[in-house]
Amino acid sequence: QLQLEESGGGVVQSGESLRLSCAASGATLDSYNVAWFRHVPGKVRQVVSCISMSDDSPLYVDSVKGRFKISRDNAKNTVFLEMNSLGPEDTGVYYCAAESYYSGKNYRCPDYYTMEYWGKGTLVTVSS
Repeated sequence: QLQLEESGGGVVQSGESLRLSCAASGATLDSYNVAWFRHVPGKVRQVVSCISMSDDSPLYVDSVKGRFKISRDNAKNTVFLEMNSLGPEDTGVYYCAAESYYSGKNYRCPDYYTMEYWGKGTLVTVSS
């Protein structure tokens, strides 16, 4: 069974950067589509960025385009989310999640309820 573990969260000032990691075990993550979600109290988990198993469809929601970058390192069995120019609006618990249902070139960032595997989350707090 695939297991995911996020790391890299913390407290930073506005304008600073963080690099989140999603380390996989139990299976090779390159066989899964992976998405990063952000959760804040009272809100449904919403996707921030996603990357297909073929690594040809890195996608971002409009609010993070140009600031965040998702990538894979298959040798480390890890997916990263580089977050730059952070602001308080980026605060939340970040989760990585994976699924293997979709393939091909029609990949789009998923809704939370489509994901098969989840990490426990890592807290990102951006202070003013």
